[in-house]
Amino acid sequence: MEIPAIAKILIVFAGVLAASRLRLPLGLGLIGGGLALDLWAGRTVTAAAADLGRALLQPELWLLLVNISLIVELGYFMARDENGKTIIRAARNWGGRHGQSFSLVLIPAAIGMVPMPGGALFSAPLVGRTVGEAPLSLAWRGAVNYWFRHILEYWWPLYPVVIVTLSIFDLAPHAFIAVQLPFTLVSIAAGWFFLLRPQLAHLAVAVRDEDDEPGPLWPVLAPIILVVVATLLLPGAVSRLWPGLSGTMAKLLAMFVGLVAALLLIPPPARPGTDAPRLFGNLFSRKTSTMLVTLMGVMVFQAMLEGSELLPAAGREMAASRIPAAVIIGLLPFVAGLVTGIAIGFAGTAFPLVAGLAATAATPMPLLAALVLAFTMGYAGMMLSPVHLCFVLTRDFFSAPLLRMYLYLLPCVATVVAFGLLLHLLLRVLLG
Repeated sequence: MEIPAIAKILIVFAGVLAASRLRLPLGLGLIGGGLALDLWAGRTVTAAAADLGRALLQPELWLLLVNISLIVELGYFMARDENGKTIIRAARNWGGRHGQSFSLVLIPAAIGMVPMPGGALFSAPLVGRTVGEAPLSLAWRGAVNYWFRHILEYWWPLYPVVIVTLSIFDLAPHAFIAVQLPFTLVSIAAGWFFLLRPQLAHLAVAVRDEDDEPGPLWPVLAPIILVVVATLLLPGAVSRLWPGLSGTMAKLLAMFVGLVAALLLIPPPARPGTDAPRLFGNLFSRKTSTMLVTLMGVMVFQAMLEGSELLPAAGREMAASRIPAAVIIGLLPFVAGLVTGIAIGFAGTAFPLVAGLAATAATPMPLLAALVLAFTMGYAGMMLSPVHLCFVLTRDFFSAPLLRMYLYLLPCVATVVAFGLLLHLLLRVLLG
């Protein structure tokens, strides 16, 4: 009996996770899983090896690795003792007694306004410095950074997933934003209730003394602002200089320019030798090397999964079965998000099938209702994916245990899913 495509994907994915629990580096496990998917999809050994070679030779992969290395260096600058104190004091000024809680939401969310690979590395040092010596676990710190980093991606127009979703579902931007914007508010509420509220006693700080003036923020924030501006404004110029360049490469090159300029802006430490590793002094450390190998594995696995065409096959199999359309519309993006760990992964692979199924089901589903259900479940899968790049980088930065991070994240994800399901049902009633 032929094994369904969805079963093949889940079996290989479970094998990768099991190998990781047995101490095989996750990056190597993902590369092996990508090969297994290709072979199980019917590719010959020679063809699978060629696919792996093409995945490893992607210019986007190597430029992303370079950019992540530069982000790591920028992260070390942000983690300098004097920078952390400046940010914490400013947060106390802005938020008073709950300035730390305020900054734990604001800093990751603000950095999340720009869709940059590895953006969690910008906010992670700031979250760590904001929490300081409070008796809060590494898993909690990682969960806070990871959760609030992604609260805008549901609707923020700069994100590739939003652009792709609008093109697939052929919706007016204002209609899309109107139904997706509430997810950000629900995410903030869930993060506050499950992550911040139980720790308010640890996060509350005394209002600063009058003589405890914070230093200027602009020298600390200028490098990050420069990267953000370059990422937003330079891709068009890069594309004009190299007309044949892909959009992804243009964005990565723009980010690279911003990162190089940002590193040139970094001033010498106020107290040399105490808190300032030399530039690129940590590039070949075990922690950084593990991070880069894992990133390579994530990118290769995504490329091999796309090449295997198992996700579209899974969608066709489920559509041809007697499974209700709503179950397929929710399940397929969830699996795609869980396996790829990237928003564009569930949107690009599952949404074309979802849009077609919503229109051709025995009982056609309003397009907006189908979108809400598919996006909700795809996003939940992505946020729970252990191969999500931001999840991996956050875990590595804080050295946070996987299962303990999940214990903090699951209630937040469940709350957003519950809201998405209710909104989906409401739209079906109103638009059906």
